[in-house]
Formats: sequence, structure tokens, C-alpha cells
Amino acid sequence: MYPICVMVNGLPGNMAATVAGHVDNDSRFDLIPFSLTGADIPFSEYKLGNVLIKLIHPDNRDAAIEDIVKKYPGIILVDYTHPSAVNANAVFYARHNMPFVMGTTGGDRKSLEGTVASSATAAVIAPNMAKQIVGLQAMLEYGAANFPDLYKGYSLKVRESHQNGKADTSGTAKAIISYFNRMGIPFTEKDIRKERNPDVQQKAWGIPEAHIGGHGWHTYTLTSEDQTVTFEFTHNVNGRDVYALGTLEAVVYLHEKISQGVQSKVYSMIDVLQGI
Repeated sequence: MYPICVMVNGLPGNMAATVAGHVDNDSRFDLIPFSLTGADIPFSEYKLGNVLIKLIHPDNRDAAIEDIVKKYPGIILVDYTHPSAVNANAVFYARHNMPFVMGTTGGDRKSLEGTVASSATAAVIAPNMAKQIVGLQAMLEYGAANFPDLYKGYSLKVRESHQNGKADTSGTAKAIISYFNRMGIPFTEKDIRKERNPDVQQKAWGIPEAHIGGHGWHTYTLTSEDQTVTFEFTHNVNGRDVYALGTLEAVVYLHEKISQGVQSKVYSMIDVLQGI
């Protein structure tokens, strides 16, 4: 079964670099020394430890990927690129019948799943790859399915903070508010308080200076109509390792499914947790 050939796309981005580093140090995987990158990246190579990774720009990726697939059969892609590239990347992966783990948030998620469903490949797609946070989401999803209108009449406040380079609203926050919607609270994405200012993050939020450049702090506060009852759910992550480790579990899970001949199937991180 091992090692699994893994190509991490999105270098030199921080999340892609973190995942690639874990892949390179894990005996279950072989890190493929190539990475799809954006047209705006001005260089063609990235040094990761002792590994020199060739960066492939959009204008030559079709030709390059054919050679890579031949050289590394059974390859699985990991995508930590940019929200604006999500859908185009998925179409590219599907066209070449390449299974992938999509950790990048944003894009048209329904279209993303439809691309996989109409293809001959499979994927794990999730707005959050941290297993423990996904477990919390699973609990809330259970509540939404089994206790509709549980919090009817309550108000909701959501605040999330990520590093300044995160281009979009947290996909995890959007998923979690959907559960509270089903439990009776009207709330929309535009109501999320999104913080990206490093000075505010450190002074007002208390986020450690060492992690201003890489963190994910979320708090969901529910208050009863008469203000006498408050519930609060918080998950604060400093650094990126917890997401990277979950991504590796998703790669192993997807590799097993592909080995079983699965096609045209989208899996979530909840599927991964249940299959571990």
C-alpha cells in the first residue's frame, strides 16, 4: 500500500509548504518534486528542506502533468492553492482522472462537487481538514438533523480571525452557521465578524505574536431572547500543523478508496473520520 505518491499544489504558499513538509517526513508517502502554482509566482523552483520542487505555471501544466502521471503512477494531488483557482483546478484534475484532496476553501462548492461526480476520479473535499474541528462539526450536524429549531429565538454572533493572507471568509464558519440555521437561528455569511488586521488580532484578541501569520480562531456565541442563557463554542488553532496532519489522513483514506475502484465520488472529512 505504501508509499503513496503525493503532489502538493500551491507552493510556495504557507499551507502547501506545511503539508509538503509533513508528507516529506512521513514514511507512508513519497513527495513528488512538482507543484502547480499561480501565474503570478515569479520563480520556477521551491526549496523544501533537501527537496527541490519544480513549480509548474498554468501555461504549461497540461504538458507537464502527462509526464508526471506516467512517472508516478497512482499519484494523489493535494490542493492548497487560492480560492479563485478552486473550480478550474478541479476541472483540470478531473480531465486527467487524478484523485485529489481539496483543502482550499472558496469557489463554487456545488460546481466543485459536480465536477467530481461527472468524472472518472474521486476526491476528498472539506473546508477544514483538522480532525478535531471536523468532529465538532459532526456533532453540530447531528444536532441540526435531530433537533431542528433547538435554538429558535436565540441570537448568534460569530467572529473568526485568520492570518492577513487568507483571502476569503472561513469555510468552517460558513459550515457551522448552516447547522445553527437548521437549529432555528437566522444568520448569514455577511453577519460573520471577520478579522484580518494583525494589530487588532494581537492587541484585542490576544492571539500570540508568533502565530499572527498562521492561525484560525473562531467563536460562536448563542444568546437567548431574554438574555438569561448563553452558549459559546470556541476553537482556536495556532499554526497549521493540525490541518496538515488531517490532510495526510485524507490522502490515505482516498488512496484506499481509489484502490477499491471508486469513481465519481466526493468524500468529506467526516467520511475520513469514520473510515480511520
